[in-house]
Formats: sequence, structure tokens, C-alpha cells
Amino acid sequence: MNLSFAHRLFLTDRAARASPPSTPTRQVIKCADAGAEMVRITVQGMQEAKACVEIKKTLLERGYTTPLIADIHFAPKVAMTVAECFDKIRVNPGNFADGRKKFEDILYETDEEYEAEILEIEKIFTPLVLKCKERGVAMRIGTNHGSLSARTLSRFGDTPAGMVESAFEFARICRKHDYHNFVFSMKASNPLVMVQAYRLLAHEMYKLGWDYPLHLGVTEAGEGEDGRMKSSIGIGALLLDGLGDTIRVSLTEASHLEMEPCTRLRDLGMKACADAIGVDKFDEVGRDFKSFERRESDLPMQKEDDPIDMRNILHRDGSVLSAVTPAQLASEDPFYRDLGAKLAVGMPLRDIATSDSIFLREIPAADDEKANRSIRRLQEIGVGVVAPVAALAATPIDNAVAAVPAKEAKGDMAMPKGAVRWAVVFDGTESAEEIKSALELEPVMALIETAPETSRLHASRRVFTELNKLGSKTPVIHHMVFPADEVKDAVVIQSGAQAGGLLCDGLGDGVMIEQPGAELEYLRRTSFGLLQGSRMRNTKTEYVSCPSCGRTLFDLQEVTAAISERTGHLPGVAIAVMGCIVNGPGEMADADFGYVGGAPGKIDLYVGKEVVKRGIDNETACDELIQLIKDNGRWVDKEVEEEAVAA
Repeated sequence: MNLSFAHRLFLTDRAARASPPSTPTRQVIKCADAGAEMVRITVQGMQEAKACVEIKKTLLERGYTTPLIADIHFAPKVAMTVAECFDKIRVNPGNFADGRKKFEDILYETDEEYEAEILEIEKIFTPLVLKCKERGVAMRIGTNHGSLSARTLSRFGDTPAGMVESAFEFARICRKHDYHNFVFSMKASNPLVMVQAYRLLAHEMYKLGWDYPLHLGVTEAGEGEDGRMKSSIGIGALLLDGLGDTIRVSLTEASHLEMEPCTRLRDLGMKACADAIGVDKFDEVGRDFKSFERRESDLPMQKEDDPIDMRNILHRDGSVLSAVTPAQLASEDPFYRDLGAKLAVGMPLRDIATSDSIFLREIPAADDEKANRSIRRLQEIGVGVVAPVAALAATPIDNAVAAVPAKEAKGDMAMPKGAVRWAVVFDGTESAEEIKSALELEPVMALIETAPETSRLHASRRVFTELNKLGSKTPVIHHMVFPADEVKDAVVIQSGAQAGGLLCDGLGDGVMIEQPGAELEYLRRTSFGLLQGSRMRNTKTEYVSCPSCGRTLFDLQEVTAAISERTGHLPGVAIAVMGCIVNGPGEMADADFGYVGGAPGKIDLYVGKEVVKRGIDNETACDELIQLIKDNGRWVDKEVEEEAVAA
């Protein structure tokens, strides 16, 4: 199996454990039929390793030549056995030779003590390297953020730098034996950590003159829209930067269902490589890919003569703007609900996930009483109203924000009647002089709606570079417009990929996803999911859940759904649902509470990285988790919305 790819992304997927052989064989066929070009199978022990021979034989007999990858943890002998029949071996440097993670604090008195452990790892790992070299078997050196060894943690901490060094320890052994048929991965459940780790890896490889392929994935991403969004943010950010050779979308769903979002991301990355980006070369200023620091911006200020409060039209943790139509405004109560507002006696009230501002391409007629009443009521609760300057000039709205194209903006231009603030709209092709001139309006926000056939990633970076040069702290909203016929999954994947790389670099203060005819509630929910997946604004319960594999000790999909049903109303609480202890509690580093398979039929519960209850029966574990959340003061009861009555 040759991993020297050139301008082509390969799709990978996973099946279940190798034993009994019939189950993974069916799953491999299902994944291959769905488009998978490689399939990973969990190989836990010698029983499963021996079953791999039968799996490979059966697949070949049925005409399936899809390369098979053995996922190995804690079992060097198993890896040696399965290398006789599979096409690729995945090893995790954090636990291949170090054993299970115990979060021990190790103090090395000398460098010699540290190096002695590396020499011991070399003794254990070298036979597999030689076996793979002899047979032409490929290898993935797959570092997971959640399973770094105690040795690595002692020197580098739980950091992207530690992830890179962990992988390089194994790569150096491979290179020592002139074995180069391997690929790197730097997976994490946190997209920001994942993106930073891959970029750092690529940077360090470039310095060394190495050029090994990269396998991309956000591990333990979860299920549904949230899992797809987190995967799109991490994988998309790297693909649009030209990084990545194989990809895997890791979802808490049936394995073959991972292929559809995986294919969409693949196609997005291939298109980005093939198309001209339409952005002139520029020297980037103000972005450090090796660390995360959000760009500093200023929220709108209140003026003495403002008739309404303008301070809440944006949010300090990341803003959501919703594009709305006069017809939506006129529906009143349904509109308020779709906008994420609560209702009290027919009046809207802001909630934790209410859109911060609305954007009107078309302004309702003066005699449209219901639509105009909705505008006034939203303004009364601090929701901003943004509209194009030309539309406001024809049909004024009191206390509106007038959006003007940056190329038309002049410091002395007259504000439309009724408007109180400016917004500027960049398409990414503006000159430095045009950007500077637009800022003379002292806008409360800038929208980036990139020109057609222009890379959002690179055009936006150029705009931010110019803003940084000018010392501007104007908040920037990523405005993405999709055609009416684009399916929901494509909107999630593309919005996550297009804006994710920017938000992961701290470039951006909010998002607006616009699609003619689409459900307002869906676009708003997707927007908030994008902010939360980018680790900005937390408006709902965060779940870290792994895909089911052979090591899973309970039905992950069923249990995750049950936990979500009972805890989905707890914004600011992060819950990890882990099938086994391989990556958790490490991958639970961001989680407040953990639900982990400890043994068949038994669950261990964690608070942070500390196990607090062991061996709980499956049947009562969910109740015990909820009680644990209550005991730690993080539980709130679900709110019951007051019945709306006609205004």
C-alpha cells in the first residue's frame, strides 16, 4: 500500500471489532459500497487478530479489494500478527508501549532517564517497523490528544507540541530503519487543538525536510449536526489550507453514515486545490498558527442620544445574525420562536440562543403593521436591525444599522434617515486604501461576504491583515450565502469548513448563514453550533462521544441519545460519553462529567479526569450521572415556556 498521494484525498471509515469475522465483513462491504477507500477495524487481542485472516480472505473472494487498517492499542504482539494479512497498521504512540494512561506526574531528574524510556519503546516498536517494511504494509502513527503518555505529559503537557513530539518519537524509529511508508494523524475532540496540532506538525516536518502524508480527523466528535459541524471545522480548516491526504469523519452513528459528510469534505478540499482562489498575494500580519489568541474587538458603544440600547446588538463571545424576510417578520410569534426568543404574553424576550441582530435585504412596507411591530419589539429587547444603505434610503427604519459596501464607503457620506450606526461590507477584493476609507465611518461591525470564485479563507485573512495594520478593533461577522437548493448537510459542512479555519485562528466575531427559503430556526441553530464548535459561545450542552468500535462496552448510540434527551438543556455543561478507557479520560479533558465503559455491563463516572464512581450497572448509570451533575451544583430544571397569547 503506497501512501505517497498527489493531489487526491482518500476517504477512510471504520467497522467494528474483528471477531466474529462475519460482522466486520458485512460492515466493510457496507462502507466500501458507500464510498470508503480504506476501512479501519478494531483489533483488540489475538482472537481478533486471527479473525482478520478470515475477514481479508472473505472480502477478496467477494471481489472487495478495499485496503484494511488494523487499529491497535496496548498490544504490540497483536500488531505483529495482523501485519501478516492487513494493508495498514494504526498505532497510537501514547499507549502502544506505555500501557494505559494513569495521569501520573513523572519527574525526570536527568535527560538520560527520559531517553532510557524512549530506548525501551524502540525495542518494542522496532519489530513491527521491520515487519511492515518487509511486507510492504503501511502504518499510521496516530497520536490522540487524549492518550499522550505520562512521559510526554511530564515534559510537554497536554499540548499540540506534546502531540507532535509523541508522533516524532515513533517516526524517528521508522526512519532509523529506512521505513517511510507511514502517515501521521493528530486527532483531538477539540477542533482548535486538532487544527493547531496538525499545523504545528506540518511546520516541524517542513523544517526537517520531511514530507509524510497527513490523515485528518476530529475524534469523539459526537453525533448528528453537532458531530458534522465539529468535524467540518477541524478537517475543513486544514483542507482549505492545503493540508491532508486521507480523512475520516468520526461520528457516534452507524459507520457507513460517516461517508456522506466525509465525501462532502473531500470534494470541498479537492475543489479548493483545483480552483484559483482569486486573492492577490499578501504578507499576513497578526496570525500565529502555533498558538490561539482571539483578535481583540470592541462591542458597540452606547451614545447619550441613542433612543434604544445598542450595546447588545453583538455578543462578546461571538454573535449570530439572522437574515429575515418581511413575511417572516409578519408571522410574529412563530418568528420570535425561530429567532430563539422566549415568549411572555405574546412579547419576545431574549434567551441564551436568541439571534443578536437581524439582517433585512428587503424592508417591509410602511403599512405592513405586523412586520414593523416585530422590528420595534426586537429593538426594544436589544436585538439589532441591519439593512443595506440603499434599502434604508428608500424605506427608513428608526434606529437601524446601515450596511454599505466598503468600496462605496466614504467618511463624509450621509447616513440614511432613521439609521444610527454604520456597518461596512467587505467582499475580500478591496484595496488597502478602500479598507482604510471604509473604517473612517467608525462602523459598529464589518460583514465579510466574499466575492464569487474567491476563497473565503484567504480573502478574509487578507482583510484581517489590513485591519490589524490599521489597529482596527471593529467586530467582523462572517456572512455566508448559500443557494436555495443546497441541502442542509451541505450547509453545515460548508459553513463549518469555510468559517471554521478563521474562527480557529481567532479571526472573526460572529457568523450569519443566509439561504433563501431555508428554515430560519435551522440556520440560527447551525450558526450557534458553528460558534460552539469553534469554542466561542456556549449555548447548549456540549457532548464528547466516540464512535462505536470493538472496544465499546455498551450501545453508544442508544446511550448517547438517552443522555442527550435528559441533559440537553444544560448550556455550559460538557458531558463525555466514552465506550471504553482507551482515549478517555484523556479525550474528556474538556468535559465536566464523564460516562465511561469500565467493564462489560458496568459504567465508571468521572468529574473532570477523576473517577468518582466505579462499576455502576448500565441500567442505573444514566440516573447516577444526573445525580452526579446535581451533586456538583450544575443541574437546572427544564424551563416551561409560558403559553403565548395574541398581542
